[in-house]
Amino acid sequence: MTLRLGDTAPDFEQDSSIGPIKFHEWAGNSWVVLFSHPADFTPVCTTELGLTAKLKPEFDKRNVKAIALSVDPAEAHKEWIKDIEETQKTVVGFPIIADSDKKVSVLYDMIHPEQSVTATVRSLFVIDPNKKVRLSITYPMSTGRNFDEVLRVIDALQLTDAHTVATPGNWKDGDDVIIPLTVQDPEVIKQKYPKGYTAARPYLRVTPQPNK
Repeated sequence: MTLRLGDTAPDFEQDSSIGPIKFHEWAGNSWVVLFSHPADFTPVCTTELGLTAKLKPEFDKRNVKAIALSVDPAEAHKEWIKDIEETQKTVVGFPIIADSDKKVSVLYDMIHPEQSVTATVRSLFVIDPNKKVRLSITYPMSTGRNFDEVLRVIDALQLTDAHTVATPGNWKDGDDVIIPLTVQDPEVIKQKYPKGYTAARPYLRVTPQPNK
């Protein structure tokens, strides 16, 4: 199954490091970062889960819950969490799905046979409170993810959901934004973008970021 942007993230019930989880129920009205890793007790994954744990205050500010996944059993996850917390100097405050039967991995197309027929690649999904897939990124097994980029995209998604704007390349929170081409009425522009805008071209209109 291939998930595309705008698709409803499949619901599932699966064991985890904190016990059985019903995904949609667990997610509630939060945004979710769901990400898979190839295996427990591996070096790159240990750093990734440590980074995610340290980002909890940033996720909390954005109403985001994190949840990880691998095909190892829950008992292995619990032992590995001890290693993560000791080596990365943090507390793992999010669950790790124990997808031993690969049910969730198949639902989310996380196993790429040319990489491994048994382990999940580094897939990551950002899912909004309506359970819609808003971002998907897949990294190779050998490359750790950039979680600053994940936060940046969540900021952009939440901003563009709240205001009729788009974000330029390399945008960061606080930077100028773009007026979409769908907005052309001068009166609407005055109302929506009271700080004004500059136009390098008629199709390239830049305005200060709206207040959140």
